[in-house]
Amino acid sequence: MAETIDPGRTATTFWPSARRLAGVFAPYKPQLIAAVLLTVVSVVLQVWAPLVLGEAVNVLFHAQGIDFARLGELITRVLAMYVVAMTLMWLQGRILIIIGVRITYVLRQDVEHKIHRLPTNWFDGTQRGDLLSRTTNDVDNIQTAVQNTVSSLLNGLLTIIGITIMMFTLSWQLALIALIAVPIAAAVVGIIGKRAQKLFSAQWANTGKLNGHIEEAFTGHDVMTLFNRTDAMIAEFDAHNDAVYQASYKAQFISGMINPIMQWVTYLGYVGIAVVGALRVAAGAMPLGSVTAFIQYSREFNQPLGQLAGLANMIISAVASAERVFEFLDAEEETDTVGELDDVTGDVEFQHVEFSYDDSELITDLNLHVTPGQLVAIVGPTGAGKTTLVNLLMRFYDVDAGRIVLDGTDIATVSRAALRRPIGMVLQDAVLFSGSIKHNIAYGSPDATDDEIVAAAQAARADHFINQLPDGYDTEISLDSDAISAGERQLLTIARAFLSNPRLLILDEATSSVDTRTEALIQEALAILQQGRTSFVIAHRLSTIRAADVIVVMDHGDVVEQGSHDALLAAGGMYHDLYTAQTQQHLEGGR
Repeated sequence: MAETIDPGRTATTFWPSARRLAGVFAPYKPQLIAAVLLTVVSVVLQVWAPLVLGEAVNVLFHAQGIDFARLGELITRVLAMYVVAMTLMWLQGRILIIIGVRITYVLRQDVEHKIHRLPTNWFDGTQRGDLLSRTTNDVDNIQTAVQNTVSSLLNGLLTIIGITIMMFTLSWQLALIALIAVPIAAAVVGIIGKRAQKLFSAQWANTGKLNGHIEEAFTGHDVMTLFNRTDAMIAEFDAHNDAVYQASYKAQFISGMINPIMQWVTYLGYVGIAVVGALRVAAGAMPLGSVTAFIQYSREFNQPLGQLAGLANMIISAVASAERVFEFLDAEEETDTVGELDDVTGDVEFQHVEFSYDDSELITDLNLHVTPGQLVAIVGPTGAGKTTLVNLLMRFYDVDAGRIVLDGTDIATVSRAALRRPIGMVLQDAVLFSGSIKHNIAYGSPDATDDEIVAAAQAARADHFINQLPDGYDTEISLDSDAISAGERQLLTIARAFLSNPRLLILDEATSSVDTRTEALIQEALAILQQGRTSFVIAHRLSTIRAADVIVVMDHGDVVEQGSHDALLAAGGMYHDLYTAQTQQHLEGGR
């Protein structure tokens, strides 16, 4: 079973977000326990070594002379302790690196799975650049922090605890002086960290906006150039870039104050320990070796304390990124049912369907019945609800009221996967994926044989141009590939639909963006594809749907007319007006 990170509840402040981020380590308790045990033994050895070294100092300054045998034994013991301690720390680091990499692997996996569980309307209201920033930049930032801080945090905390015990063993007076840095460190991190976390959140949010702008500039480069908007796009980029710079600069500046403040406190501690320690040696209250050991402990105490303060910058930034990722993981998911469909014949009925986008009412009372094998053309002005109708049929959105029935079964009781299995769709924008032409044709039918793929391409009138390519069906293409034309891309999506052998077919402006010659090829392929299937055709060019069994005219989300081409022309309603206007424009354009 795949591991998952429980998204929990949305965190809105630093400490809840930090606790939630720490909670992702829960599945790795055995490994963490092993790492802690290795660290404990290593820290004990490191903490014990200065005490042995102090004893060696006492041997050097013994009043009765130097016992070289004893001195050699103590020095050998110190070296051995440090070698074993460092070996154990290497093993601990290896374990923690594996945990860190695994956590970010699972986190990326959860993000990817989450994307496929979100409803379509979530993507409607989200900038793609911000989504990409959350799933790449923010996760990368968390990974960097986890890999670079966990080991240092664990080692630093245990070292501080062990050294504190040893310092109190040697001198509680000097220990209190050394510990002054702890409450100051906590106060500094708490005060500065709270402000820095907000700035880091702003930095990553602005990074998402910047990514969105870059994506728009890339995908819309031709339009931007055509309308001479290059300077305006550069100015907008500069504004987004400046916002990222300002937030990043302020966040780094504020969080960067932690380390200098801690260094200042550390130096004060050194002065206090040196003065008080010298007085106690002069008074005979402490031997010189004990003071030497204590100074070594204070240095080793302040070193991890300073490291922890220095790590605060990275931790605060990671918590800000984690909050954005957790916010994404907390988004409300699409609910689904488990019903299945028997053999589909293609009888579709819309019964008193109502639907709205974000409280903006679109469809109020839609009623439509399509019998198996019918070719239904859906026409109407922009915003009439044509695409919404097929989106509801595909359950990209769920109806607010009423129901849609397929072969007598309410589609709301059927799982989305089962509903979409017998449906084929050809969109206005031909979507292809990175891979070969063969891979793209078989995208919805991954088990198809090479012969079946070629047969589908031949039926779609795509085989001729494919064989003219250097690598034929093995030619590599991508979403934005220029290796083939827009019309050829559309023929590949039609071949994909042929191969899936759907019972219902949805064509959404499938020929609106191609030339006349290619349109003729596509129309020929579609005519074959539609045979024996219930087909919904959203059409802008009314001349292409005159042979439809039923033409449905929509306006403001409702069906205002339906019938054959001749019957609707004779009725003199909206279809008559639309068709007459298009015919007139065509005649005027041909003059």
